[in-house]
Amino acid sequence: MDYQQELELSLQYLKSEKALQSLVQDAYWPKWDSTWWHMLLLHEMGLTKDIPEAVAHAYVQAINKMPLKIFPIQKEDMPPGIDPYRGSPCHCQLGNVYQVLAARGVDVDQEVSWIRPWFLRYQMEDGGLNCDNDAYLVKDEAPSSMVGTIAVFEAVLLYTNRKWTSEEENFLKKGAQFLMKRELRLGSSTKYNEAEQKSAPDWLKLCFPRFYLYDVLRGLNALLVWADKTNSILPQDSLKEVVRHLTTRFPDGQMQNERHCYDGAGTILPGPDGVWLRRQPATYFPLLTKVSEIGRVSPFLTKQWHECTLRLEKHLSL
Repeated sequence: MDYQQELELSLQYLKSEKALQSLVQDAYWPKWDSTWWHMLLLHEMGLTKDIPEAVAHAYVQAINKMPLKIFPIQKEDMPPGIDPYRGSPCHCQLGNVYQVLAARGVDVDQEVSWIRPWFLRYQMEDGGLNCDNDAYLVKDEAPSSMVGTIAVFEAVLLYTNRKWTSEEENFLKKGAQFLMKRELRLGSSTKYNEAEQKSAPDWLKLCFPRFYLYDVLRGLNALLVWADKTNSILPQDSLKEVVRHLTTRFPDGQMQNERHCYDGAGTILPGPDGVWLRRQPATYFPLLTKVSEIGRVSPFLTKQWHECTLRLEKHLSL
């Protein structure tokens, strides 16, 4: 896949004053064509080091300016006058933020010290998390979400540059058990999050970039890395259906994009008088469009699958 021209456009953008001003305006919005999304795509492509240092520094400042450093669950957690869409991040956002900044060389635990405690604080009883605030008010079940869990699990697993604390070890163990119980492919069995059962079949369709989305290859990679790092044995039942699907779907090991992470998702945009407008059409940038083309072999997904197959030799007979 030749994406050099589109890559150069993104690199030029990230070196521009426009990119820095975007972060002054907001650390996240608008989707899918502002500084954060260029940064996250470069990270997923393995090009995190190409993110300009000035942009990484500006992002640290931007995320630290978030009005809330907690996930608002109770009504009183959200002070009057704070935009619920822009005033507080969600779990999957912070999971990705941690990964990108850490990979770029930022000491996230020092410079954005409130993120790590956030991860541990909002893990549910079943080992997952949920970016739906009201899910934490449910008392008789744990309606966690694959999408809300995977990026946070990856952040602690892959980007902790020291020995894990006992709390982090327990967090990862519960997270891995969550992925295994779900067999990497099953939606929530809870009443509150029953809608996830309808979206779960799409997880079998690979996509790149994932951004905040989940697919079974992303989950498989994370679980295998955890098993390797902890010398854990993975039950075959937790892997075999996903492995069978991937080997059957892509017998030559050349993994293809099968869906877009951004399908159907609009954005909010800055409007007059500083008011942000909701439910606006989203725009995309050339590099995102290029590397997410459906039906084309993705070198990034193919590389991850190759790494998974090497690890799978310890756990399954392919």
